Amino acid sequence: MATRLIYETHATTLDNQNGIATGWLPGELSARGRQEAEELGVRRRGVDVVFSSDLRRAVQTVELADLAVPHLQDWRLRECNYGELNGAPTDALSPKAERVHKPFPGGQSYNDVMELTRAFLEDVKRWYGGATVLVVAHSANRWALQHLLGGGVPLAKLIAEPFNWQPGWEYRL
Repeated sequence: MATRLIYETHATTLDNQNGIATGWLPGELSARGRQEAEELGVRRRGVDVVFSSDLRRAVQTVELADLAVPHLQDWRLRECNYGELNGAPTDALSPKAERVHKPFPGGQSYNDVMELTRAFLEDVKRWYGGATVLVVAHSANRWALQHLLGGGVPLAKLIAEPFNWQPGWEYRL
C-alpha cells in the first residue's frame, strides 16, 4: 500500500515579510503566519503523523496547527544552510540555480538538501508505509520533493522558478 505524503511549507515568518533569507536561523512566525498555521491544522486533520524541520518556524507552525497526532522533528528537513548568508537579504542568494552543486559559503548546496530529503523519504517508506504523512518544512525541501517524487524536474529549473505558495502538495511513495 502506498504512503500518501502531504508537504506544506511552514507558515509566513517575520523574515519572509521583510525579505530576509533565514536559512538555518530559527525564524519566528508573523501574525499572518500564526493564522496560516491554524488554518493548516483545520485543513490537515486526517493525517496519521507529522514530520517537521527542527527549525523554530516549522515547529511553531505544527504546534499552532494543533493536530492530535505524533509530531516528529527531523533535522534533515531543514532549509538550505546559506552559511555566511543566513539572515541576509534574499537578493544576496541570487542566482540560486548556481547553488545546485556549489555550496553557499560556509553552508550547503541544494543538492545536499536533496540528498538529506532522499534519506528522510527512505525512512518514511520503511516506518510509515501506507500512512498519510504530513511534512512541514521549507522551500528547498519542496524543490527536493518535486525533483524526487514529481517526475525528476531538474533542481536548477525548480529553483529558478518563483516559489508559488499553495495549500500543500501531495505525493505517493
